[in-house]
Amino acid sequence: MREIKLPHLPSDVEERKSDLLTDLWYKGKETQIKPDKQEKRIQMKNIVIFGAPGSGKGTQSDLIIEQYGLGHISTGDVLRNEIKKGTELGKTAQQFIDNGQLIPDDLMVSILANVYDSFGRGHKGVIFDGFPRTIPQAEALKQMLSERGDKIAAMIELDVPEDELMKRLILRGQQSGRADDNEETIKKRLVVYHSQTQPLIEWYANEGLHHHIDGLGTLERIFADIKKVIDNL
Repeated sequence: MREIKLPHLPSDVEERKSDLLTDLWYKGKETQIKPDKQEKRIQMKNIVIFGAPGSGKGTQSDLIIEQYGLGHISTGDVLRNEIKKGTELGKTAQQFIDNGQLIPDDLMVSILANVYDSFGRGHKGVIFDGFPRTIPQAEALKQMLSERGDKIAAMIELDVPEDELMKRLILRGQQSGRADDNEETIKKRLVVYHSQTQPLIEWYANEGLHHHIDGLGTLERIFADIKKVIDNL
């Protein structure tokens, strides 16, 4: 008589093991599919654009905004807007300004946090222009973003030789009539930049976020270098 091989029938133990593996597989799939919000946060590209006065931060920020649809937070513009609107934070800031005092870091971060939150949770990212300027400010910004589940994706430094900065700022003063763009004032501003702000380069390098860009050359070439950084974030 020819032996007939019956198909293998799993035991109860094997069935339970199979069901368990199936459940685990589906749960794995669910955890891969669910976190849309986490995915958006990873893709969010918050950028600190950094450089001395006259390095081209404003111009390159405009190009980044146009290319990537990022928001823009300029500390000078933000302060003027808060004061103009007469918000409580704006009134407090005005008191410090009227007394000839620097605005405390915690107040400045509170103002920036309000503006940052106004972009909503689904934004693509924000360019921080003019802030931070010191290591304590960088630490405060990091904490503020961390409280929202966000972070800085990159610090992009536009590096321009000092003699070129002088030429640009003097020319800007001649064209715009800005009283603070004279040689003596420019030198003072650059001394402040080098002594207080430049240590941020090392701080962000230690964070693994510093990206050096040669800021001397055509706008197109400089922006192409910036795009390489942002596209690889």
